[in-house]
Amino acid sequence: MPGSRPDGLRLALSWLTVAPVAVRGPVDRSTARRALGWAPLVGLALGVLAAGALAGLRLLDAPTPLAGLLVVAGLAAATRGMHLDGLADTADGLGCYDRRRALEAMRDGAAGPFAVITLVLVLGLQASALGALASDRLAAVLVAVAAGRVAFGWCCRRAVPAARPEGLGTLVAGTQPPAVAAAWTAALLAAGLALVPGRPWQGVTAVAIAAGAVVALSWHTTRRFGGVTGDVLGAASELATTVILVVCALG
Repeated sequence: MPGSRPDGLRLALSWLTVAPVAVRGPVDRSTARRALGWAPLVGLALGVLAAGALAGLRLLDAPTPLAGLLVVAGLAAATRGMHLDGLADTADGLGCYDRRRALEAMRDGAAGPFAVITLVLVLGLQASALGALASDRLAAVLVAVAAGRVAFGWCCRRAVPAARPEGLGTLVAGTQPPAVAAAWTAALLAAGLALVPGRPWQGVTAVAIAAGAVVALSWHTTRRFGGVTGDVLGAASELATTVILVVCALG
């Protein structure tokens, strides 16, 4: 129907994946709120694909570093590299001490030294951790990718403003009830009990550290930038995923 709002799930798939999902109609804050509500389930689907790819590469006897790199590349392709781009822009923004210059650096899109260093470290950590998880901790991959999308709820919780008067931040800032993000985090904490065989505390610790890191990043970027941006969402997603992968790969 002309002028009708797009469905939240279709918008989430269009925003967060390369799935060829058509979105018709204007996107407003109500639709964006529903789309972010679907984000954790989209993350679960991506996590299943990543874990499946890692298992398949192990069956093919792929070297663990190669398997990790291929899965990282696959996730980047499946999400158009959008979250990695947000991570890079946020790193460059945090490298500026003036708010106006920070937002300009993030909008510019060119990768500065902070962006390059951050991307190298994060991609290297993810690939190494994925290789280590391939043998008996595939569930950690699923939870890590899902947690990256649960992070959106923490960054867009009520009372968090948009950093700019335009852009993705204006659509999603303050739209998510904290109770929803808390409920998803509680579910991931419960799942964490089964992530590392013989050490139920390790997966729980990984999820808890990731959630704390995301909340800390949200607080810090709100203070530095004046609110949330689409780039901050990408940075939070990659941060949560990386923390869980690395902590679960230890030992």
